[in-house]
Amino acid sequence: MKKRRIAILGSTGSIGTQALEVISAHPKSFEVEILTALNNAELLIKQSILHMPNAVVIGNEGHYDLVKNALRNHPIKVYCGEDAITQVVNTDTIDLVLTAMVGFSGLRPTIEAIRAGKDIALANKETMVVAGELIVKEALQKQVNIIPVDSEHSAIFQCLAGEPANAVEKLILTASGGPFRGKKTGFLEKVTPGQALCHPNWCMGPKITIDSATLMNKGFEVIEARWLFGCRAEQIEVVVHPQSIIHSMVQFTDGSIKAQMGLPDMRLPIQYAFSFPLRLKSDLKRFSFTEFPELTFEQPDTKIFRNLALSYEALEKGGNWPCILNAANEVAVEAFLGENIGFMDIPDIIERTLEKSHFVKTPSLEDYFETDLVTRQVANELI
Repeated sequence: MKKRRIAILGSTGSIGTQALEVISAHPKSFEVEILTALNNAELLIKQSILHMPNAVVIGNEGHYDLVKNALRNHPIKVYCGEDAITQVVNTDTIDLVLTAMVGFSGLRPTIEAIRAGKDIALANKETMVVAGELIVKEALQKQVNIIPVDSEHSAIFQCLAGEPANAVEKLILTASGGPFRGKKTGFLEKVTPGQALCHPNWCMGPKITIDSATLMNKGFEVIEARWLFGCRAEQIEVVVHPQSIIHSMVQFTDGSIKAQMGLPDMRLPIQYAFSFPLRLKSDLKRFSFTEFPELTFEQPDTKIFRNLALSYEALEKGGNWPCILNAANEVAVEAFLGENIGFMDIPDIIERTLEKSHFVKTPSLEDYFETDLVTRQVANELI
């Protein structure tokens, strides 16, 4: 395959660092063109010296001098500011943009990359949650590929390869259940951020790890799947699969089911997104059925883990409701990590914010930004 030049938006996060591992493992197939980070200047500097991108952007302008001085003897352009992150995706030499920024901040750079005609490896699920309809419309107009990086959506994407769209009956998203699977309200009311950050199967950043513990991450994936695969909410089912071996499944109209399986390692879906439609060899550990003699499944408890139910409600209502859901969740998760609210307060804050928010049936891009701003104010006032 022709070597692909990749821009990584959010290179210092969990997905970004693993993406760089994939690139290092396949130097003949991929090279780093752009790296961006918001605050982690030290790691961005190390990554830049190792991978020698064409340009880097540090979002926090206060770190610009540090990055600029550290890279002054290297042929690397250095920019700063969140606007620069959005602008840099227009670079002509980029073949693929990995959107690995956390939360709402990934929306504008993703839209700009699509408008610049860049294929997207999508790891920022909040972009599709907030503005999925708009993203899909823009991608179709520009004939841009959006290749999912989330393990669940990558699994569905792979299961759908070669299948007619009208043959799909149901998408089945698997969830590990997080660190609190089976726990009751009394226990959950007392959990600490440290406990919630101990995911049993996956190594992720703090925000997505908390989202996994509350099942909001799975709710976001339901909304994302609706837009990525053009299905209705009632066609998307969530099942808890504690082993995280089956990453997701597709049930077809004849009753047959395809499942994509493998050990939980994000480097695999990242590599698949980078090389699509080809598959490259890897040295990643192989799955052995004898090491996992039992794969189990159960229904999620949406009465205790209410964020999943709230996500379905937001998807059904549509408009700017998923945007409100996302913004309220970001505020609530940050408050929980700062020990300002309890674990079970997270869904309460989200639900109350939804009740107090203004509904916009057909939001524009500007409406999404206004909704995000106002929602954060409402959620913070509730906290």
